[in-house]
Amino acid sequence: MGTLDGYKVLDLSTLFAGPLTATLLGDHGAEVIKVEHPRGDDLRHWGAMKDDVSLFWKIVSRNKKAISINLNEEEGQNIIKELVKEADVLIENFRPGRMEKWGLGWETLSEINNKLIMARVTGFGQEGPYSSFAGFGTLAESMSGFAHITGEPDGPPTLPPFGLADGITGITGAFAVSSALLEREKSGKGQVIDLALYESLMWILGAHIIEYDQFGTITQRTGNQSTRTCPRNIYQTKDNKWIALSASSESIAKRVFEAIGRPEILDNLKYKTNQDRLQHSDEIDKMINDWTKAHTQEEALTIFREAQAAVSPIYDAEQISNDEHFLQRGSVVEVEDKDFGLLKMQGIFPKFMKTAGEIKHPGPSKIGEDTNEVLESLGMSKEQIEELKNSNVIK
Repeated sequence: MGTLDGYKVLDLSTLFAGPLTATLLGDHGAEVIKVEHPRGDDLRHWGAMKDDVSLFWKIVSRNKKAISINLNEEEGQNIIKELVKEADVLIENFRPGRMEKWGLGWETLSEINNKLIMARVTGFGQEGPYSSFAGFGTLAESMSGFAHITGEPDGPPTLPPFGLADGITGITGAFAVSSALLEREKSGKGQVIDLALYESLMWILGAHIIEYDQFGTITQRTGNQSTRTCPRNIYQTKDNKWIALSASSESIAKRVFEAIGRPEILDNLKYKTNQDRLQHSDEIDKMINDWTKAHTQEEALTIFREAQAAVSPIYDAEQISNDEHFLQRGSVVEVEDKDFGLLKMQGIFPKFMKTAGEIKHPGPSKIGEDTNEVLESLGMSKEQIEELKNSNVIK
């Protein structure tokens, strides 16, 4: 049982913010129908493949029914219109105007179902000078300010090695759809949600825009140091492992210096407050790093945790997959898959006390695996479905 039980979502999107929005809605109970082209969604060819099946697809398309429709064909467009009659949400991420060319724009679909919520995901939004530009996450990561502030001080701007903008927008999209569903309970009508990849990422970057506005300052790259807190960095240990440490309050900073045997540090006016320490962050980091290099990772973690400092190891996928805390909380779960048996993947978040959500199955490996079932639910006969397949409208 999930918080969104009873809601129906049409996922017409691909790569990767829109599909992730639908995944999160499905994790929490919504019935999600994934609509892909008969040649297969591009996500099916992303990342590591096992037996010609994308493992990334297994995660992002979990809890979804997979149907295949050619939206360039009028018969395919008509199927979408039929599905919209009973849908609560439609998610799409085509360039602005594409849905309208197919006769599937907001004006048309809202006449069919005035309770429909249409989430439109693009790189730069539905309006504005850049709205027609191709909009992949890389561009959002570049133009939001993220790449400019990421990297070493003497190095180039740095892009993330994963779909950060898409991921943030996917989570934002799930929030937006849920909010729109709540508003619909009051108004009785649906609405359009306009999600731009760069805006969701820009939002979480902090105060860099207002600081420029008020001071004319532009945030620069600081590596793993913070412009807000000191100490805050990663530190190497005696056994060539790493820990991450952050002292975002004076009480935590005090515990850090006591743990490394330097309680007198805070008596020095150079280091007394966080603002003072930020002016001497390299000196502070050297003190801590000299200490961590004299201890193994396990020793350093034990000492810092006993001092109630904020510290953690740097984890890789193997360590994440076997961490007792992550397993007990369901942050990592095992899911039965008909292709590969048990699969480990990220669990459901956030955690709800009464409506926990569920992973019913990983992404279906066969293109159009559920097409017959979904079309039969619309009242189509087996003969009609077979005719659509022969006409290459569906697969």
